[in-house]
Amino acid sequence: MKCRVIWLGKTRDPWVKEGVAEYRDRISRYFPLAIDELKDEREAAAEEGRRREGERLLKQVPTNAVLVVLDERGQQMTSTQFAAFIGGHRDGGTAELTFAIGGAYGFSEEVRKRAATVLALSAMTFTHQMVRPFLLEQIYRACTILNNEPYHH
Repeated sequence: MKCRVIWLGKTRDPWVKEGVAEYRDRISRYFPLAIDELKDEREAAAEEGRRREGERLLKQVPTNAVLVVLDERGQQMTSTQFAAFIGGHRDGGTAELTFAIGGAYGFSEEVRKRAATVLALSAMTFTHQMVRPFLLEQIYRACTILNNEPYHH
């Protein structure tokens, strides 16, 4: 299985870049990981921004990929449940599992309709920058859980 993470907007903060690089390298020991950074629509009105970003994002998602969008109103999982979710896709023959982190305006209705799962990392609100290493760390944690490694306590 291939894993892809797509997010809108440039990664600006040095500590975020370091976290992304660290967990990208760790995850790559378990399966191929692609990270795509797409242009955001900061200057557009909210509805127009969501529409443009959604079109750009959906062009990057292959038709055979399972799309998971991150949204604060999505389903919450424990790390163990998230590992089982990833393991189920890995073992069930999913070719590509794609996670999407939206821009400041969230996701368009078209993106939500295309998503197989809407996932919340927490009931708390995080910046779009912070979510990047948080998601990658949870994917890495899931890999270690699936492989019975001691990282997860």
